[in-house]
Amino acid sequence: MPQDSNSRRIHFVVTGEVQGVGFRMATRNKAIALGLSGFVQNRADGSVEGEAEGPVAELATFSLWLHRGPPLAHVARVEVEDVPPVAPEDAPFEVRR
Repeated sequence: MPQDSNSRRIHFVVTGEVQGVGFRMATRNKAIALGLSGFVQNRADGSVEGEAEGPVAELATFSLWLHRGPPLAHVARVEVEDVPPVAPEDAPFEVRR
């Protein structure tokens, strides 16, 4: 299925106190609320990474949210880069281990 020109995909890495504070589940919930597809997972270095895909406006809102995260998180840095879209429109957003 061809992607809409108003759709994009980002890869993100969030560092700080972001593991053990509900960051992955909160990220999933925010992405679902915004209608995004993709995934989020912990990394061995203590950061969280993932990809999110959907309309540009919703991704902008999502990116801003990543800089705050859930209430118990302390975000130090967020790296975001564009990657090629891959998901069909109805793909879910998942938490990976």
